[in-house]
Amino acid sequence: MSRTGVMVCGHGSRDPQAVEEFRIFAARVAERLPDHDVEYGFLEFARPIIRDGLDALRAKDNDRILAVPGMLFAAGHAKNDIPSVLNRYGAEHPGTEVIYGRDLAVDARLVRAAGARIEAAWARAGNGVARHEALLVVVGRGTSDSDANSNVSKVSRMLWEGLGFGWGETAYSGVTFPLVAPALAHAARLGYRRIVVFPYFLFTGVLVKRIYDHTDEAARLYPDIEFVKAGYLNDHPLVVEAVLDRVREIDEGTGNMNCQMCKYREQVLGFEDEVGLAQESHHHHVEGIGVGSAAGGHGHAHGHGHDHRRHRHGAGHHPYPHADHPLGPRSLGEADGA
Repeated sequence: MSRTGVMVCGHGSRDPQAVEEFRIFAARVAERLPDHDVEYGFLEFARPIIRDGLDALRAKDNDRILAVPGMLFAAGHAKNDIPSVLNRYGAEHPGTEVIYGRDLAVDARLVRAAGARIEAAWARAGNGVARHEALLVVVGRGTSDSDANSNVSKVSRMLWEGLGFGWGETAYSGVTFPLVAPALAHAARLGYRRIVVFPYFLFTGVLVKRIYDHTDEAARLYPDIEFVKAGYLNDHPLVVEAVLDRVREIDEGTGNMNCQMCKYREQVLGFEDEVGLAQESHHHHVEGIGVGSAAGGHGHAHGHGHDHRRHRHGAGHHPYPHADHPLGPRSLGEADGA
């Protein structure tokens, strides 16, 4: 008898708190799916890796697995790395069907969850400043995929306008520009009394903590401005609901990734030479290295047959066209000398 399980796929982090938050998040998803086995795993930096979760589902006799990326937007990890892991696993286990879902994308539930985190930070700061006298800075992860980066800007505008801030700015933690420090320096020159910094991240980690560190440094540099740090999304019930909806889409066959502006099939401005590049993951050599890893790494052989059911995507190592931009695109770790 066929049995269907659910696999929640994460990126992974060197930060044990982030790994624990993802575990709790997967448990929240499992609570809402009592008729399914639910497992989770990471691409890198932490255990269990994705194939560990898939093995656990197979051990419970699940021969049909719905795999959802626990990621906000479809960039290299969701387009290249996770599909490569899943396709390789499917090729190694022909009796198991692994069906991949889409990213969380721009979703009204996530926007409302983000608004709740910002409102909570605003309430803690007090009502001494009118909303129109404050500026909102939304910080996204940052990728070499301009379509994914533009989604952060869209969410930023929806939050800025929806919450009635006087102005809004968008920044990124790495890869693209502007990075957090120059973005905060720019925001400080605009004359607003309060600046709210919101990391549009699912979970904590090295980057989120450095975003907060940069916010503290900006507060030191600009003592006449009040800087307020908002919490990231984490396991807000609306985020869990969005993931459940992605699982339902896979099950019903309605979850199609938005490929209209994908740089691997359309000539997006600045990324013309990446059209048609073959899908390839750059994470398989670091699977399981990091939090909770066993000595000696991940310890399994790799196959390299790559396929994609929608269209083919480029390798993660393709050079970013604006690598020398003065406002980026180093990661926060590189910017800090880490």
